[in-house]
Amino acid sequence: MTTLETLKDKYTEVRQRISDAAAKSGRKGNSVHLIAVSKTAEPDQIRELVKLGHSDFGENRVQQLVQRAAQMDEWMARQRSMPGVQWQPGATPDLGAPAPKPEAGLPTQIRWHMIGHLQRNKARKAVELCRLIHSVDSLRLVEELQLIAIKREKPIEILLQVNCSLESQKYGCAIAAAAHLVEQVETMIHVQVRGLMTMAALDADALRARKTFERARELFEEIRESGVASPKFNILCMGMSGDYEAAIAEGANMVRIGSALFGEPKPGMADGADDEDED
Repeated sequence: MTTLETLKDKYTEVRQRISDAAAKSGRKGNSVHLIAVSKTAEPDQIRELVKLGHSDFGENRVQQLVQRAAQMDEWMARQRSMPGVQWQPGATPDLGAPAPKPEAGLPTQIRWHMIGHLQRNKARKAVELCRLIHSVDSLRLVEELQLIAIKREKPIEILLQVNCSLESQKYGCAIAAAAHLVEQVETMIHVQVRGLMTMAALDADALRARKTFERARELFEEIRESGVASPKFNILCMGMSGDYEAAIAEGANMVRIGSALFGEPKPGMADGADDEDED
């Protein structure tokens, strides 16, 4: 487990490696959005990252998401009541926009991301707390989110999870079905599909992982060029602690990193694992 004393160094290193990988692919260093996967982190580690200016955190279970969000809401409220706390100027940038420097002060808000497989009967709570749902892979789930959004009178933003690694046991819609599902989502006024998410196989070597990311990038570009998606279809989320530089080289502009920040998780709990929410 990473200590608070080493967390800043790890965060700085990850940010620098992301910046370098983006520069190598011809993009600005701050063009890649970092989601800190906090499911194995301690609350004080999350607070420490927020103090460093980080605003986006990913959880894969609704019950823990609810607990974490409540803890951080309380902590942020205390910070707002304290004199002398430095805050980032303006609102937290939109997803896909250039990220602020980590030393720029506390973000004005913490944004939670649902990264695990989401059951329809738990979708409402996730929607209430999350800025972005990463793991939408079926029309039935989209329809459930649409019903929730209509009642809330507030749009929901999602990523379509695609099984680009072609693993039979992995969640995600089939590559061949992705464009049609995006087209169906675009007919729903209250659900906005922002892009695609995929993961390489946990046991994939570098070449196999790169092929998975290449498939996802090609699919992402095909959907954008086909005109079935809106201009806000601009997020390609792929890459975890062991392969995020390869993902960025293939076009990822959002990565999800846990163990490189917080230390190695327990066996079976990878950074962006799509394990089923079982609360």
